[in-house]
Amino acid sequence: MDGQGGAKVKYPLKRKIVLLLMVAIVPLLGIAVYLITALVSYRDAYDSIVSNMTVANNYNLDFKEELDESIYKLAVGYVSFDDIRDDEELKDPYVLIEELRTEFTRLMSITTDLESKVWLQSLLRNINTLEDRIDDVRENVEEGGRYDANMEMLDNNIYILTELIQDDIQYYIYYQTRSMEYLTARLNEQIKSFILLCIGLITAAVLGVIVVSSLILRSITEPLERLCRVTERIARGEFTAKARIDTQDEIRVLSDSVDDMAENLRIMMDQIKEDERKMRRAELRLLQEQINPHFLYNTLDTIVWLIEGGDLEKAVNIVVSLSEFFRLVLSKGQEFITIREEEMHIRSYLEIQQARYRDILKFEISIDPEIYDCRILKLTLQPIVENSLYHGIKYKRAEGIIEVIGKQEGDRIRFLVRDNGVGMEPEVLDKLREEIQKPCQETEKGFGLANVNERIRMNFGTEYGMEIDSVKNEGTCVSITLPMEDKSAGDGGIRDGE
Repeated sequence: MDGQGGAKVKYPLKRKIVLLLMVAIVPLLGIAVYLITALVSYRDAYDSIVSNMTVANNYNLDFKEELDESIYKLAVGYVSFDDIRDDEELKDPYVLIEELRTEFTRLMSITTDLESKVWLQSLLRNINTLEDRIDDVRENVEEGGRYDANMEMLDNNIYILTELIQDDIQYYIYYQTRSMEYLTARLNEQIKSFILLCIGLITAAVLGVIVVSSLILRSITEPLERLCRVTERIARGEFTAKARIDTQDEIRVLSDSVDDMAENLRIMMDQIKEDERKMRRAELRLLQEQINPHFLYNTLDTIVWLIEGGDLEKAVNIVVSLSEFFRLVLSKGQEFITIREEEMHIRSYLEIQQARYRDILKFEISIDPEIYDCRILKLTLQPIVENSLYHGIKYKRAEGIIEVIGKQEGDRIRFLVRDNGVGMEPEVLDKLREEIQKPCQETEKGFGLANVNERIRMNFGTEYGMEIDSVKNEGTCVSITLPMEDKSAGDGGIRDGE
C-alpha cells in the first residue's frame, strides 16, 4: 500500500512481528518434532520387543508341559489321536505344534536381532523334527506298538525335542532382553544427544530471538521516539521540524503524514502571521494617520488669534507650517519617507507649537546631512517630540528646550530626542519602559511611544527600537535605533520583523 507522498510499505510491521514469532517458534517446533519422532520410534521398537517376549514367554511356560502330557497319554493309550480334541484337559499336539510354528514364523518375520533370529531358525527346525517324531509315535500307537517302545520314543525323542524347543525359546527371550538393553542404552544416548541438541537449539533460538527482536524493536521504537520528539517540537510551534524516517513500513507512512501536516501548518501559520502583520500594519498606519483634533483646533485658534491681533505674518507662517505638516503626514499614502522629510515634518510641528507656547518652548534640530536621503518610517519622531512637549516642557511652566539629534553609528542610525522638562520618578520610568514593549492596543499609558516602538520592531526587527532615560526635575531622553537602509531602496527594501 502507498502512504502519503508516495511512501511504499515494503516491510510492514505485521511481517516483522511474524518474523519475530517464527524465529522464536520454529526452533521449538523442530525440537518438539525431533522429540516426538524419537519417542515414537523407541516406543514402536520397545513394544515390538515386549510383544515378542510376551509371546515367547507364554510358550516357554506352557508348551513343553502341555505337549509332554498330551503325547504321554497318547503313547500309553489313555486317549487316541482322533479323540484328543474332545478332551477338555489335553491339547492336540498337532494343534500346539501348528500354533507354535505360526507364532514363531511371525516372530521370525518381524525380529531384527540376528542372534534372536538364529535361535528362531533352530526352534523352527526342532518343531519340524518334533512333528516328525510325533508322527512316528502315532504310527506306532495305531499299529498297536508296545508300551516300552513308546516310552523309549518319548524319552529319546519327544522329551528331548520339547526340551530343545524350550531352550530355543529361552535363548530367544534372552537375546530379545539384550536387544531391549541395547535399545535402552541407545535411548539413553539419544536422550543425552537430545539434551545437548536442545541446549544448542534453545541457546541459538534465544540468541536469535534476542538479536531479531532487538533489531525489530529498534526499527519500531526508535522511529516512534523520533516521531514523538518531532510532534513535541511541532506542538511547541516548530513547524519546520521533520521526522525523515525511512523504515519502509507503516511508521514511514505516519512520519510522512506528520511531515506533510507540519508543512501545511507552517504554511498556514506563515499565512496567518503575514495576514496579522498586514492587519497590524494597517491598524498602525490608520493610527498614525489619525491627527489629534485638539492640535488642529488649537492651531486654527492660534491663527484666528494672530489675525485678530493684526500679526498676519506669523499667521501666514503658521498656515504654511500647518500645510507642510499635513502634506508630510499624508505623504501620498507612503509608509516610508526620507529623513529630510521627517525633519521637515517635526520642524513644521514644532514651529506651530512654538507659536502657541512661545514663552516656554525652544527647539534645536541637529541631524547629520549624510543621512538625509536614508529612509525612515513616517511619524517616527513626531510622536516623541509631542510627548516631550506635553509631558515634559508643558508641566515645567518655565522655558524649556527640545533637542532632536540624528547621526550615523556604524551600520545604524541613532536619533536622540531630549528635553529639560519635569522628568520622571524611577518607578514611573520603569512602568513606561514596560508599557512601550507591549502592543500599543494593550498599553495603559505611553500609547504614542508604544505605537512608534511596535512599528519599528515590526518593520526592522526586535534588535531595533526605543530606549528611554529620565531623571526627575532634569529631563528625559528618548533614543531610537534604526538600521542604515539603502538610500535608493523603496518600500520593498524594508524587511518585515517578526
